[in-house]
Amino acid sequence: MNKPIHIALLGLGTVGSGVYKLLSMRAQEMPQIAGAPIEISHILVRNTKKERPGVDAALLTDSWQDIVSDPEISIVVELMGGIEPAHTYISEALAAGKNVVTANKDLMAVHGGELLDLAAQHHCDLQFEAAVAGAIPIIRPLKQCLAGNEISEIMGIVNGTTNYILTRMTQDGMEFDDALAMATELGYAEADPTADIEGYDAGRKMAIMASIAFHSRVTFEQVYTEGITNIHATDIRYAKEMGKAIKLLGVACNTPEGIEVRVHPMLIPDFHPLATVNDAFNAVFVHGDALDDAMFMGRGAGEMPTASAVTGDIIDTARNLQMGCTGRIGCTCYKELPVKSIDEIKSKYFIRLRVEDRPGVLAGVSGVLGNNGVSISQVIQKASKGGSSDLVVITDTVRERHIRDALTIMRSMSMVRDIASVIRVY
Repeated sequence: MNKPIHIALLGLGTVGSGVYKLLSMRAQEMPQIAGAPIEISHILVRNTKKERPGVDAALLTDSWQDIVSDPEISIVVELMGGIEPAHTYISEALAAGKNVVTANKDLMAVHGGELLDLAAQHHCDLQFEAAVAGAIPIIRPLKQCLAGNEISEIMGIVNGTTNYILTRMTQDGMEFDDALAMATELGYAEADPTADIEGYDAGRKMAIMASIAFHSRVTFEQVYTEGITNIHATDIRYAKEMGKAIKLLGVACNTPEGIEVRVHPMLIPDFHPLATVNDAFNAVFVHGDALDDAMFMGRGAGEMPTASAVTGDIIDTARNLQMGCTGRIGCTCYKELPVKSIDEIKSKYFIRLRVEDRPGVLAGVSGVLGNNGVSISQVIQKASKGGSSDLVVITDTVRERHIRDALTIMRSMSMVRDIASVIRVY
């Protein structure tokens, strides 16, 4: 049997605890799976005195220097989250020649290029499968299995909290606030759900995937993000009438003019595979010139699903150590493509207006849209109480800035009481 591979865990929260459990469960089989036993030597925590049932207290330390200076530790597993001190610890670990596995999407979306370059300098692995979609394998498929493809589009549902909320709104007719409260009660939403419901979490994941898929660095700051806080049950009902579902989607496209990368609610046809992905499940849809279409679906978060991806990276790194080939697959961003502004991106739009219930309204709204180069594809108008009606329009494809110009004019029209919703259509 080969000598044990020693690893250190940084953090023992939800994911760290899951990794500890999973490695313990697989300990007897690890020599056959990874080529050597995998042993946890240290676990970095803030408070070593805190009771942690089921965890060997002798492994706990609050000293990073004990880990980075230990020559026996060959893999550092960062599960702390956030930018600092994770950025410093990973940088120092790589500089010390230690391989790194991380689940840190925040860090990889901002500093991924820099850290991958540092890993290459020191011939180390930097693995981050768990940073994007929990248990769903997507980073390794993009870098390896699909490496022969030119990927033109990658899109998906990459946040389980928002997908659960929209599922409840769709299936139970709930309004956003009630669905969010249920998601919080069940543990799907954090006490502060801002990163999820405003699209920031999904935006970080899309930056990582777009960078890998299109071989050109995309950072989180370049991703247009829009959340689901303005989605209403009424929008979902109208979408159903039109044969569509509303999902929070991350969309990245490689166009001749540059990369489009954005996160926002979207109407998609009921027959699209992503329309049937419900509750807290995630899914990523990839289009390449050779593979055509492929979809990866599964649980995108949680203790054991995320631990599954982290442990897979640990095993992969352990195998590379056995063969002396760490650092074999590093950064794949060898291009420098521009990232397009949201103003230049073209979409179809679902626009729901509250308008005066009188003749000439549809003609007036149509005229404003037409004067701004916007064609109408579909219209629903329904009278309601108080002398007003809902006017729902789906446009043909139009540039973002043109639709914004039209909406600005509509807001000043006396016949338009309110622009209730503006949602893009896939």
